[in-house]
Amino acid sequence: MKKLVPTALAFFLIAALAAPATLAAAAQLPAPEKIVLKNGIIVYHLKNSALPIVSFRMVIRGAGSAFEPAEAEGAANLAATLMMKGTAKMDADAVAEAVDFMGASLNISAAEEYLQVSGDSLSEHFPRLMEIAADCLTRPSFKEEEFAKERAKRIDVLKAAKDNPGTAVRYYFQKAYFGGHPLGHLATGMESSLTKMTVQAVKDFYARRLRPNRSIAAVVGDIDKAKLVALLESTVGRWPNPAGAATADAVPALPKPKGRTLLLIDKPDANQAYFMLGAPGYAMGDKITAAASVMNTLFGGRFTSWLNTELRIKRGLTYGANSGVRNWAAGGLFSVSSYTKNDKIGEMLDITLDLLKKGAGQGFAPEEIESSRNYILGQFPPTLETNASKAGAYIRLAFYKLGFGYYDKYLDEVGKTSAENAKAAAARLLPQDDFVLVVVGKAEEIKPLLMKYGTWREKKITDPDF
Repeated sequence: MKKLVPTALAFFLIAALAAPATLAAAAQLPAPEKIVLKNGIIVYHLKNSALPIVSFRMVIRGAGSAFEPAEAEGAANLAATLMMKGTAKMDADAVAEAVDFMGASLNISAAEEYLQVSGDSLSEHFPRLMEIAADCLTRPSFKEEEFAKERAKRIDVLKAAKDNPGTAVRYYFQKAYFGGHPLGHLATGMESSLTKMTVQAVKDFYARRLRPNRSIAAVVGDIDKAKLVALLESTVGRWPNPAGAATADAVPALPKPKGRTLLLIDKPDANQAYFMLGAPGYAMGDKITAAASVMNTLFGGRFTSWLNTELRIKRGLTYGANSGVRNWAAGGLFSVSSYTKNDKIGEMLDITLDLLKKGAGQGFAPEEIESSRNYILGQFPPTLETNASKAGAYIRLAFYKLGFGYYDKYLDEVGKTSAENAKAAAARLLPQDDFVLVVVGKAEEIKPLLMKYGTWREKKITDPDF
């Protein structure tokens, strides 16, 4: 039985993923039913009996990495991991073995704005999965020995990142762009903060930040409402709200670069140079979203984008180049990244900056706009097919207060996006002079190629932290 159950769940999950896509997001994301538990947890439920599986998702507002004390950077991620490493009833091995025996999945992690819980199982095992999830969520043991092991792992990850310039450039960029802003906190923490951190700091973060009345959950799958309400009230519904006023749960306005902020990280053994360039994006739900999606798909969001075509296909400078947007409630980030041989980094940056100027100034041809619209309209609907993706969409839309018809409106707006709309999005988002640019490479070789872009601040990869 122990071997067969996981196989059965895997079969059903594969079957769900292989199900035919519907033509409209509305058919994939019907309005769920809202349930409010006695302790304030808001739950969105959609019954789907097509397959005997159930997916559970939850976010807890104000419990992500952006809400850690600066001196305890990494506490949110550590707290999330340790919640799966033992409870008042079960140690870490018992939790892992119980979930594995059911062929289920259960995970707790920290994003910037919230802590998130996810679980999936066969319908028959869902009650037991929720018992374990509730125990991990509401009664974590935070054992000193587990804390020490997880802290050591993160320190090793940070050290290893400096040997991988593709990873290191993202860490350095995050710090350079956000500075002391809460979104500058690395999920893993910093070696300096982790070295000083105690298990008490993790406990304090948990006690201050996790509250049921800041939680939004979604359950999608083969379970009816009456059974679900009873199950939730007997598990996560027993989680009491802490006494005292709630702490702040809003991320401050994001920084906006003025001029060029240039950072060069010297990695003497590097034979390739990696770069990441970023500028302000847009907040989740901004009216520019559809036009920005069409624009970014063309600029650097797919294999046949301008960026990848020029840097990879035509010139062979790299195996990959891309652009993307990250969104939060308080704002967003537009970024471009790639890598090349040390002696080609100047050529790569020249092309990138020229493409940014061209996109913002000239926009895109009508046939390109049509291609991008069709690409998005074809790629997006399948992302809402499964129980898990629906549950994730419900909590995401509820968290950002966008409404459950948001994706229908988004796809409709994508279909109506004109070349003028996309050009306006490019003019707003593709930076010309106000940006942060980080390059990681062998300074001795690449510095002469970089000086024409402005004055660079330099750091050694061996310097502490990022």
